[in-house]
Amino acid sequence: MMIRPYGDTLNDGAIQLSFTLPVEHSVRADEAAVVYARKLGFKSVEVVHSHPLSKGFSFFVVYGKTEISIDFDKIVVEEVEKSLDFYEVNDFIKQHIRRKVVVIGACTGTDAHTVGIDAILNMKGFNQHYGLERYPMIEAHNLGAQVGNEELINQAIKLKADAVLVSQIVTQKEVHIQNLTNFIELLEAEGLRSKLIVVAGGPRINNKLALELGYDAGFGRGTYPEDVASYVVKKMVERSGTA
Repeated sequence: MMIRPYGDTLNDGAIQLSFTLPVEHSVRADEAAVVYARKLGFKSVEVVHSHPLSKGFSFFVVYGKTEISIDFDKIVVEEVEKSLDFYEVNDFIKQHIRRKVVVIGACTGTDAHTVGIDAILNMKGFNQHYGLERYPMIEAHNLGAQVGNEELINQAIKLKADAVLVSQIVTQKEVHIQNLTNFIELLEAEGLRSKLIVVAGGPRINNKLALELGYDAGFGRGTYPEDVASYVVKKMVERSGTA
């Protein structure tokens, strides 16, 4: 099945773009945005919004149309298994693991944003989904933000963690890639990589990227605590070879 984006009419190819150009905001800048979008291959281009960001920089929202289609039938991704709910996770641990699961998490490096790790670990969770601190069969430790990779590893050893959650929100200049890679390298150097379930999370993280960087799994936008908990406990049982 061939598909393309649409705005008003199915398959009309309409797309909304937003980007910044390093020029002062002006009529000429708007035209530069149009020319740039055309060079990307878009037709019927128009600037629907623009404003100055700071001296020498302007932001644009542009509409355009593309003739490019894709065959949806050829799109292949790893299907995500349905998550257990709060009660099912706890029952699963009682039945298959028979002890509390120790999970620690932090927003690492210089990243000071705790919203992601808090949503997964804090007792109240978010959007009516309990965080892992509320799970009777999970011992959760939230180390907060700006935690160095070495410190996170030391805490994983001290707390005898089963799983480590690494949150990355800031992605400027691919700093999250550098930090996530460094964490795995340090784990491997300590001989701990195979002993821990390591999960990466953040708005620009997905499972494919996480696997490429050496993590067991990656979770992005729309993730709830039970999604992470389900993955961790099932992975523990899979590794142990028990049923």
